[in-house]
Order: sequence, then C-alpha cells, then structure tokens
Amino acid sequence: MVLAGGDTPRAVYTKICQTGHQWERWYLYYSDERCVSRESRDRNSRMVEETWLAHVPVPVRQHHVIPAELGPDLGAKAYAALLPSHRFDLVLLGLGEDGHCAGLFPEGEWSLQVPFPSAVLPVRWAPKPPVHRISLGCKRLRHTRRMFFLVSGTGKTNAIHRWRAGEKIPAAIVGAGAQIWLDEAAWTGAAGPGTF
Repeated sequence: MVLAGGDTPRAVYTKICQTGHQWERWYLYYSDERCVSRESRDRNSRMVEETWLAHVPVPVRQHHVIPAELGPDLGAKAYAALLPSHRFDLVLLGLGEDGHCAGLFPEGEWSLQVPFPSAVLPVRWAPKPPVHRISLGCKRLRHTRRMFFLVSGTGKTNAIHRWRAGEKIPAAIVGAGAQIWLDEAAWTGAAGPGTF
C-alpha cells in the first residue's frame, strides 16, 4: 500500500488502526515526502507513525520510509532501490488546491517526463515550502491494482472543477480511472456538468 501525506488521510489511518488485522502482511510505502529531518512534524512518515503504526504491530522492515533527509537526489535514488517490482495493491492519494498529487505539482519537473517518468523523482522547486521533496513518478503510482483519492474541504472545489472539465492537472493524469472519495464540503459547489 502506498500512503498519502497531508492532513486529509489522518482520520483514515486512525480508522485502519482500529479495524485492520494480519499486520504481519502489510507492506507500506509513501507517495511523497518532504526533505526535512526524520523528527520533523512536516514528515508524512511521522504522521503515519503517530496515528497508526505506534498502535499496531506492522513489522518495521515492512514500513518503507522515504529517506528524504538525504536530500532530493540521494533520497530519490535510495528509495527507488526499495520499491517492489510488482504492482502495488493500493495507492492512496490526496488532491492539492492547485491540482497536485503526491509531489507532482503543475508545471513541475515531472511534467517533462510524462508519459515515461522515473519511478522516483527528486522535486527541487515545490511551489510551497519546503521546496525540496521526493515523489513517486506518474508511471510508478499508476502501477497498482487500485487507486483511491481522498478529497476534503472547500479549498479543493476549484481543483475538482478543473479535473472534471478535462484540464490536465497532475491529479487527472495520475488518477485516470481512480476512485475519488469526496466529503460534502469538497463536493459542494463542485457538482455540475463534467465527469472524472
């Protein structure tokens, strides 16, 4: 399973912690990470550890954290070596207000590599801090049996409009055919003509 970062999936991870089972069979990866220290509260892996993994016995060797503290280039290279060759069972992603997903931002370096991106990309100029990040590439994210997007809050309605209108925002490219779960706040104002 590939995990999303940010605030939206926090409640999902808490629920999985309460309802999951057979923890020895779980293998966890990340869609992206910020290039900050392992102890930073900005780390996606720290949020997952606090809300989920501190409470269940997923084997440490099966929790594959992006070594983003190494910086975007070395960290991306190291993480690429950890990825399985087979498809993921599930990729869980969020949607940014600008239409980004994982560390793939509009007009970012990743767009130069579509449709054949690297498995893991160094992100050097994210439009919001921290500017250095590491992200799974489009092709690797799509190499999965299932993909779900979790979208919440009124701040996402513009991105949803753009997606449904057929704009080639990163989430639309990565998430073609994915299931999209919206809360009422995200959907309000986004309903109307168009499709995902």
